[in-house]
Amino acid sequence: MATSDELQATIDALVQKGKGILAADESGPTIARRFKTIAVESTEETRRAYRSLLLATPDLGRYISGVILYEETLNQRTDDGEPLPQLAVRQGIVPGIKVDAGKIPLALAPGDEITQGLDGLAERFERYKQQGARFAKWRAVYNVSDTLPSRAAVEANAEALARYAAVSQDQGVVPIVEPEVLIDGDHTLARCAEVTQAVLHEVFRALARHRVAFEHMLLKPSMVVPGKAHALQATPEEVASETIRVLRRAVPAAVPSINFLSGGQSPVEATANLDALNRRGPQPWHLSFSYGRALQDPALQAWHGRSANVRQAQDALLKRARLNGAASVGEYSADMEYASS
Repeated sequence: MATSDELQATIDALVQKGKGILAADESGPTIARRFKTIAVESTEETRRAYRSLLLATPDLGRYISGVILYEETLNQRTDDGEPLPQLAVRQGIVPGIKVDAGKIPLALAPGDEITQGLDGLAERFERYKQQGARFAKWRAVYNVSDTLPSRAAVEANAEALARYAAVSQDQGVVPIVEPEVLIDGDHTLARCAEVTQAVLHEVFRALARHRVAFEHMLLKPSMVVPGKAHALQATPEEVASETIRVLRRAVPAAVPSINFLSGGQSPVEATANLDALNRRGPQPWHLSFSYGRALQDPALQAWHGRSANVRQAQDALLKRARLNGAASVGEYSADMEYASS
């Protein structure tokens, strides 16, 4: 199969009406923090058990088209010996892989960060494909204040995202490009919009410079929201209005789908905001979700590390997946939070 056909087949599998992507790619330190909230030690076995229960959730493929995995998970198996990526495929879910190596401070730019992990990326892609991964994700983060992010941070992270995306497509793997404007801080809705627009403009300039095919990538941005410490929080309608305005100014129509990150929003907030976005009428792109915490948190709290709670945890995950599936077509309502099924 030609590389372009391979990429298009993956796009077609990922971009489906009423479906989104489950982000289950937490790094070691991140999953340890999540497990600490339920008093569970993060070990290879507890991580395997938890991610196995997520992927084994009955009917998950009705609402989830893809799952982003951490490298460790590609090598793990269910209790019955089935590789976890193969379990995802059996559920009708495309396996993907987080390929960046995390963020570090950007030199000579106090308060800014840069994502590392480009070295040896092509060779790693060859291995990941053999293990079943068909798409990838790279996350860049932007701290927000009156002066942050600096121009240097905006340009450096755009360049890294574009170089990753080019290598990914060259290897026949669909890249998810994730520029996250962080919710931390007390910045206004308007400041978030200003930063997000500048970031996206620079990202797409860099992607074009590196000849990345917009048709064969997905964008995973943050929604335009005020900082979580800001006194005036925004309604879902305000979030939708500002987010759509920025996206229309900055994202080419050739991009097939925008799958938002939840970025510190509560599960209910993330669903309500996605629904408001999809109620604003047709847009040039499919608008869906690629949530981590906003999908997983209720399941994690239900599980508590106990095998007896697996079904309860799976029910909690399936509910959030179903509600976000409804939000991705503008058919969610708050009443659905309390419905039994």
